[in-house]
Amino acid sequence: MKKILLLAVFSLVLVACDRPKDRPNADRNTSSSYNADNTAVNARDRNMTTPTSFNQSENEADRAITQKIRQAIMADNSLSNNAKNIKIITSNGVVILRGPVASNAEKELIMRKINGMHGITRVNNNLEVTRTN
Repeated sequence: MKKILLLAVFSLVLVACDRPKDRPNADRNTSSSYNADNTAVNARDRNMTTPTSFNQSENEADRAITQKIRQAIMADNSLSNNAKNIKIITSNGVVILRGPVASNAEKELIMRKINGMHGITRVNNNLEVTRTN
């Protein structure tokens, strides 16, 4: 019985020590500028007319376009995390971009990266600027 009790106490101590002491809320986003409530976005995405990742074509050419765009975005360290996580949906050479970006400059930079990529017939830029610059 003592072994079980010691094991339970030891487990509790390990859990308590898991969070860094200098950052008591390390697992919470305490920034007041970030709105974690994305209920409206989720409701919009349930609308059958809004493109989602399910609309991504599985043909090799479309997957290659999406991959090239994602690689170009991820390689640019000047882009925000939101910009690096935009939705990129390609079907029959048509690219749809959706999601938040930090500024108009980011939106334009992403478009410059895409312009001239082989196989793209049109880009529907539905990126949302979260703040203006």
